[in-house]
Amino acid sequence: MTSDLVQDSWTRIDAWLREHAPRTFATLRPPAGGGEIAAAQQELGVTFPPDLVASLLRHNGALEGPEAFRFSTGDRLLGVSGILGDTAFMRGIDQGLDRETEGYWLYDYVKFGSYDVTSDGLLMDCRTGRDSFGVIGRFFDETGTSFGQANSLGEYLAELAGTLERGQDAGVVTFNGRLFWEARPPARPQYSADEPLPAPYEQLPELDLSYSPTDLLHVSHLDGHEELGALIAVLPYEQVVDAARKQLRRLAVETGLNNYPEVKTALDAWECGVALPQPDQTGPLALRLRAVLAQADTGRDHTRRWAAEKIALGIWGSPYRSVCESAETRSHFTLDWRADLHADLGNQPLPPIPDDRFWGTLRNPAIDSSWYAAQYSQDQD
Repeated sequence: MTSDLVQDSWTRIDAWLREHAPRTFATLRPPAGGGEIAAAQQELGVTFPPDLVASLLRHNGALEGPEAFRFSTGDRLLGVSGILGDTAFMRGIDQGLDRETEGYWLYDYVKFGSYDVTSDGLLMDCRTGRDSFGVIGRFFDETGTSFGQANSLGEYLAELAGTLERGQDAGVVTFNGRLFWEARPPARPQYSADEPLPAPYEQLPELDLSYSPTDLLHVSHLDGHEELGALIAVLPYEQVVDAARKQLRRLAVETGLNNYPEVKTALDAWECGVALPQPDQTGPLALRLRAVLAQADTGRDHTRRWAAEKIALGIWGSPYRSVCESAETRSHFTLDWRADLHADLGNQPLPPIPDDRFWGTLRNPAIDSSWYAAQYSQDQD
């Protein structure tokens, strides 16, 4: 029976999470009660497929928050109350649509996974007496409902368990006890590093050289890195500088830019603490990076363009901004970027995922947290 497949699959998923992502596992809630499940079906006027009942009897959804258990689609597992709320909301949307959008959401669809920040999510067809009963689909705000995910929740969970067990080969990443779903980086085109340095008069894209080491970093750059961002915010300045240098070198190596002598020489000197010349569009390093920009524009290679821009930012700009943006760009090249960044920050103990209070009480002159500080002050009055 597929309900047995649900139980077997959850056993595999739970075991994997306990070992590799215990903080994510801790967000899975205890079983729902049979009476609660029956009442939900009556309130919605539908019959839940046996697989959904079996899953709710194992885990009544996952707690909200950044550590929450989510499917590979990014959707958080919903419990009974979430199913009721999200399904009722979707029914309300569908009632307000015209005939041209018929089928956008059907009355007997039940949502069991939520993207949270939008109406997107996983759903199940609960129309009894049909071959589609229990089939898994996904709803998108822009396009409506599509099917093809799985014929049952049991199949869907079994595939999920197998994906987790394959690890990084399937885009599964763990960091600090949490589960992340990442797309495998595509194969990168190979570029030759033998091209001669362009002449100063050649027509090339301009490089942004407006950076300054004293530029303030807005909190938003750090907040997206969650606990790693909080760690960057509280580390001594010298450690941030060291991490910025290491991250930039990683980025240069991963993109092949380190093969250019102008880039390698500049990074070697920067790592040794040698002061580099003031930025100049016709200097050897700037000329090389401008040539890379032109090459990237011709090949529509956005990540290579970003990498060239980050080299300039890292050498001539704020180390706080550099370490954040180098890590962000590296996420397009490697699944290990979080672990690498943590290592470059000295593998220091990670603080909790920062909230508004953390940023409101932060006192780092290199970071602009004024908005949060003002909000925190109002809360204290």
